[in-house]
Order: sequence, then structure tokens, then C-alpha cells
Amino acid sequence: QVQLVESGGGLVQAGGSLRLSCAASGLSSYAMGWFRQAPGKEHEFVAAISWSGGSTIYADSVKGRFTISRDNAKDTVYLQMNSLKPEDTAVYYCAAGDYKGSYPALYDYWGQGTQVTVSS
Repeated sequence: QVQLVESGGGLVQAGGSLRLSCAASGLSSYAMGWFRQAPGKEHEFVAAISWSGGSTIYADSVKGRFTISRDNAKDTVYLQMNSLKPEDTAVYYCAAGDYKGSYPALYDYWGQGTQVTVSS
């Protein structure tokens, strides 16, 4: 069982930056993804990274603004979010699975989420 713990969320003005972290023992063995869910909306894929860190994918809505990375020595995955927009407001979740991809069903383990609020 992998217990994922997200941190780093908060309130930021539009144009600002935040860095989310996701930590868990044994995380280095898994592909990792970030998803988000805004009120009244479905889970939305944000970014994913292979277990080695050598391959990443992004949703079109965040490409060029967000960067996913990982430090396997620290069992931690990061999501650097720059040029934030009010529409980025959501609860952000990290997830771990055997395969990198944009579908939630690919991931076996999920964190409890961290709130990101971007004010205009």
C-alpha cells in the first residue's frame, strides 16, 4: 500500500506560482500523475511522469506553464505551476501507477488532495 501525501497548495494571485509536492515511501517505483478537480467538474488530467523521470506528458491547458518532476532519492514528485490563472483553481491530486498516462484508471493509489485557489 502506497500512501501519498500532497502539500504546497494555497491561495495565490493570478500570474503567481506555486509548487506542489507529493511524497510517499516507495514512490520511486511508480509512474506518477497529477490530476485536478474543480467544483462540479470531473477529474482532469494535468501531467504525468515516468518512474525514471525521463518522460513527461501534459494537458494542453497547462503546457508551457506547469512542470512535473521527481526526485526518487527523496520519494517525492513535484508540480511547479507558473503563470497561474483563475481557471486553475481546483483540488489537486497526485496518483501512482504502473504506467504513465492521462487516464485516472491507470493509477492505483491516490492522495487526499491539496487545494489551489487562484484569485483574479
